[in-house]
Amino acid sequence: MSTLALLLIIAGAVLVVLFVGGWIAARRRQPSDWAEHVAAADQALQEARAADKGWDREVLERTARDALERERPGWTFRDLHLVLVDDRPGVADDRAHLVAIGDRGEVRVVLRRSPEGEWSVESVG
Repeated sequence: MSTLALLLIIAGAVLVVLFVGGWIAARRRQPSDWAEHVAAADQALQEARAADKGWDREVLERTARDALERERPGWTFRDLHLVLVDDRPGVADDRAHLVAIGDRGEVRVVLRRSPEGEWSVESVG
């Protein structure tokens, strides 16, 4: 076997080991990514509540639960997480994203705020 062939085999083996190691590391990181997104959304909610009083978690969750009952009758979920707070200047462009997790998957509920400060459903999907 030539030296060049041996070097190519070793280089290929190193690349495979690096690829598999990176893939395993990425798979392990995913659950903490979810926790990081939820923690970031919680922090953003606290900042938004400090800036204006329309960001009430109970109101957001109640609106999302009502939308899920209306749009997905019979679908049960065990958890409802606030995953994104989009607090823009003023009130009319504010958005909140919540994710409901059930036995049959996840459903994202996007809420928007009217100029009067009322929360309504933008989308369920």
